[in-house]
Amino acid sequence: MTASPIAPAAPPFLRGTTTTTIDTPDGAFTMIEAEGTVLASGWTDLVDELTGQIHPSIRSAEFDPAASAVQPILDAVARYYDGDFDAIRTVPVRQVSGPFRTHAWDVLRGVEPGAPVTYLQYAERAGNPTAIRAAAAACAKNAAALFVPCHRIIRTDGTLGGFRWGLALKQRLLDREGGRLPVA
Repeated sequence: MTASPIAPAAPPFLRGTTTTTIDTPDGAFTMIEAEGTVLASGWTDLVDELTGQIHPSIRSAEFDPAASAVQPILDAVARYYDGDFDAIRTVPVRQVSGPFRTHAWDVLRGVEPGAPVTYLQYAERAGNPTAIRAAAAACAKNAAALFVPCHRIIRTDGTLGGFRWGLALKQRLLDREGGRLPVA
């Protein structure tokens, strides 16, 4: 897969950011990036679906447009869809929340491709096995889909649970990472 932007732009209130939408085997994938760091991403071509996920303290920041570095992010997405599922781990992400959720997002980045874990296991890895709902909320509030791979978290009974971008897409991502779906 080659990653070439469809429509680069920047929301007016996210000064110094770059918004890029690319075509993937799973449809349009949009990223909002500042200074080489993903602020939000997801399978949509509607930027408004992403901007509300960015913490207000980040939305009001002013970034240096000269420091924009979207190409390494695009390359990581292309490598992911070419079968290098670890490529997304190298992409810096910036999200803001409380201590547990911020830590839980870091923990998500360590969940191995092809080896989904349950919400209970995720809560345990985040250091609080009784915080299953808080772990699920961390997935729900994750603004940086794919780079913080919340799609790798499933219910204890093996069913998918939720996913902002749809359960069919979550299943395709898991199937691709598990070798049950061809890479691009």
